[in-house]
Amino acid sequence: MAKITAAKFWVDLAKKIVKIILKNMGIRTSPRTYNQHVVPHDEGWAVKGEGNERYTAIYKYQDQAIDRAREIAINYGSDVIIHRQDGTIRDRNSY
Repeated sequence: MAKITAAKFWVDLAKKIVKIILKNMGIRTSPRTYNQHVVPHDEGWAVKGEGNERYTAIYKYQDQAIDRAREIAINYGSDVIIHRQDGTIRDRNSY
């Protein structure tokens, strides 16, 4: 087992505390992801970027939303997360 120095311990602890404080203030502490979620919507199905408040697009059918989400994910090299009608995750594809 590696021996942790006191200085490293306190530095790591301080980093964790700062990260928690920033997260609680609503400040992003990790790199942005461009994952696209296909989620149920009142008008059918919507594409929503991970972490975004607004929908990217709304479609009548889920397969239309999946196609659009796939296009976006390919551009960013990210994932498409497909949800069921009840909101649980049905599938995930990486591009």
